[in-house]
Amino acid sequence: MRARGVAVKVDTRTVAVCAGLLVALAAIALLTITSVGARLTVAGAIEAAGGGGTLRERFVLTELRLPRLVLGALVGAAFALGGAVFQSLSRNPLGSPDIIGFTTGASSGALAAILLFGAGPTGIAAGAIAGGLAAAGVVYGLASLRGGGMTRIILIGIGVSAMLLAVNNFLISRARLDAAVAAAAWLTGTLNGRGWDQVLLVVAVLVVVGPVLLSYGRRLQLLELGDEVARGVGVRVGAVRLRLVLLAVAAVAVATAAAGPVAFISLAAPQIARRLTGSAPLQLLPSALTGAVLVLAGDFAAQWLFAPAQLPVGVVTGAVGGGYLAWLLSREWRKGRTA
Repeated sequence: MRARGVAVKVDTRTVAVCAGLLVALAAIALLTITSVGARLTVAGAIEAAGGGGTLRERFVLTELRLPRLVLGALVGAAFALGGAVFQSLSRNPLGSPDIIGFTTGASSGALAAILLFGAGPTGIAAGAIAGGLAAAGVVYGLASLRGGGMTRIILIGIGVSAMLLAVNNFLISRARLDAAVAAAAWLTGTLNGRGWDQVLLVVAVLVVVGPVLLSYGRRLQLLELGDEVARGVGVRVGAVRLRLVLLAVAAVAVATAAAGPVAFISLAAPQIARRLTGSAPLQLLPSALTGAVLVLAGDFAAQWLFAPAQLPVGVVTGAVGGGYLAWLLSREWRKGRTA
């Protein structure tokens, strides 16, 4: 596409995929509003969105449904962005923040803020970001002692994640019963009871992190092709990699602070987006939209399939994502055997 002397390369398949994902988001949102919980009719929802309708319809839409839907989409996009960055940097589909410990580190930081300091939303977000960055520092620091290969980073990350899970269990075991029950539910990954405070928290971070990450998309794709290729076209590999890691950890951490560690979105969304777009390098925008669709679809399933119970969305994503992880491990093992 050319306009006023500026040429932009547009992949028609990627544009079509993004448009389809946006349509899917709208369809899931409409199904959620009209099919689960305190249901609204389509006409009632439209009237309430315009400030009309009954008091009940406005309350259900603006205080119950919209915050949950918006937060689910934002959290899914944030997890997927983080996953796409780390998978690209590691050049490995297993190099996901929920596999190599960064999400667990964010959970540990958030739990410490909740259970030890009684922090509010801002404090929880700060704790989650600090925990995620600390976990990333430990993993990369230990891996760099003997070369820092990506396989080594993944293996060390799995070990660090296991230790942090033990820390999380210790924190919960030492907490008051009511706080421990709430923390255990939060660790599953849930949108239950979330409101506009959590939405504003995620928006405040993503409005900064999201555009910057998207602006680094081209350089991230070059890094995925290898450090030598990236250096050959003028990319400052070390500085760019550090910035991408910090931005991705911030995105994952704020999503974790808002909704808990929703399982396997970071792992699955970028790979699904890659297959939808048919692109070898991971693309950030399709990955983010795929993550949003997965979280909203999982939350709809958790509410609709098990009604009237309100199961956490992490139960559904964990069940589906566990099967996906088993398939991915089998596929990577076969590739290693045939390589």
